[in-house]
Amino acid sequence: MLLDLGMLVIGIVLLYFGAEWLVQGSAGLARSMGVRPLVVGLTVVAYGTSAPELVVSLLASLEGRSAIALGNVVGSNIANIGAILGVTALISPPRVEPTLIRRELPVLVASALLVPLFLLDGGISRLEGVILLVGAAGFTLLTLRLAREIPVSAPELRAEMREEVQEEAATGSRPKLAGLSVMGLVGLVAGGKLFVDGASALALALGMSERVVGLTIVAVGTSLPEMAASVVAALRGHSAIAIGNVIGSNIFNVLLILGGASVANPIAGSLSDLRLDMGVFMGFTLAAVLFMRGARHVSRLEGGLLAGAYAAFLGVIALT
Repeated sequence: MLLDLGMLVIGIVLLYFGAEWLVQGSAGLARSMGVRPLVVGLTVVAYGTSAPELVVSLLASLEGRSAIALGNVVGSNIANIGAILGVTALISPPRVEPTLIRRELPVLVASALLVPLFLLDGGISRLEGVILLVGAAGFTLLTLRLAREIPVSAPELRAEMREEVQEEAATGSRPKLAGLSVMGLVGLVAGGKLFVDGASALALALGMSERVVGLTIVAVGTSLPEMAASVVAALRGHSAIAIGNVIGSNIFNVLLILGGASVANPIAGSLSDLRLDMGVFMGFTLAAVLFMRGARHVSRLEGGLLAGAYAAFLGVIALT
């Protein structure tokens, strides 16, 4: 059991640093080649911070561990809203940009609804996975197209901290940045493998189901890059960045990660067995939408409610 725990911890560390290296290296390469910072932030950085979830879910799906692959996506989305957005609001209530309310919140709700819809027949097929991937590509292209029409002040509010990371990465030479990107990719793959194997073995040793492990340990572990970025942003007074971080991550988790995992190997999942998970998932998504559409900011009270609800969810999961 100690060996399994060690694999889990090492996997988390490799996932975290692998994501950081991949984002810094690839963003620096893009900037050194003249790619606009906004485009880098909306593509390279956005996909890079979702890389741990993608690697873990893909590996779990290929190994036939559908419960971990599905639980990782659903659990990460719940953690993003409950833990990350909740804690960020407690530190510094974030302002919500009107453009995000009009454009990205509807996509967030639509992507969330697709999960239980696709699970009605007992799983997510390769065809449904392709539909999700097409949605991810379409959302990315639409975001890039609209980004060129947005005034400079608006994207800066969402990507200020990420651009600081990119600027630091851009100071290195291209070979160095390429090497950093490769190291990040290797770290992600190795970390994902150790993480999935360690989590699965630990679940069996402790008598936990893979579903519970996917919803808790795996979900929280793969959300570390988003958690770190959001908390640091809030402490620096840029808490509004967390809004884009959470919403973008939740959309990509469903469209890109669940889609990619389903294409790699169809994911099995009975909606009747996942009523609690789906109910909490949809409940947190609805709460986020309501809080963001209200006073155009998420208050400390609302942040406390989200964080408290997430803690309660973990307690219920631990007892089931």
